[in-house]
Amino acid sequence: MELENNNQKQLADFFADEYIALKRYVTSRIDTSVDSDAEDIVQDVALKLFSRKNTSPIDNIAGFVYRSLKNRIVDIMRSKKVSVHDEPQLEDLWMDFAELFYGNSAYDYSEQLIKKLQDAIRQLKPMYRDIIIAVDFEGYTYREISERTGIPAGTLMSQRHRALSLLFKKLEL
Repeated sequence: MELENNNQKQLADFFADEYIALKRYVTSRIDTSVDSDAEDIVQDVALKLFSRKNTSPIDNIAGFVYRSLKNRIVDIMRSKKVSVHDEPQLEDLWMDFAELFYGNSAYDYSEQLIKKLQDAIRQLKPMYRDIIIAVDFEGYTYREISERTGIPAGTLMSQRHRALSLLFKKLEL
């Protein structure tokens, strides 16, 4: 029991001291198209490390944590599906679609497609739905949302990117 408590304390101290460096490490190793951001990966690894039973002492905490992060990144990259859509083109189409709701789109979309998009947005997790509505339909900037919610602008951008990716997958059927 004492060994487990010692390992837990060492891990907690390491994560507290090195959290930003761990996020930078993950950021430097993940592809920008991965549907996860560095903070999610670091927190996932931390949760797994803290929840497992340690039967032996961890001699090199830094090496142990970094190896765990590297293994998680490899797992994510292996499970990542190859995407054939063009991100800038997807962004342009999305902006046209958002303009449709304001009535000044250059393209006409079928009622069926509009309904499908509305349904897909409703099915998103609340945090994803909220960021899509706030940025794309209500015109808020990331900075404005960040100031009101206290959520960092980078996190908001990541959430919007993930939400757009989920919407694309749902509409791609």
